[in-house]
Amino acid sequence: MIRSGTSVAAHAREASRARSDAEFCSKLDGLLQEADETQLWIELLIADCMISDPTLSEAHREAGEIIAIFTTIVSKVRRSL
Repeated sequence: MIRSGTSVAAHAREASRARSDAEFCSKLDGLLQEADETQLWIELLIADCMISDPTLSEAHREAGEIIAIFTTIVSKVRRSL
């Protein structure tokens, strides 16, 4: 979870330095994959490990929000290509 979670930030930084809209979308696609993987690990901790920490639920919700935000950004940029 640490690897995929921190990779989200790395992809965001790479996207901010993209040289084209296509490269920007590509970097954000990587971000979305890592955010989705992070959300999966959180789900496994909650369901399989039965960890009922409210911070995990909050992190899961926030990961979903990040996915929704960046999915919208990628969709809008791709429509303009």
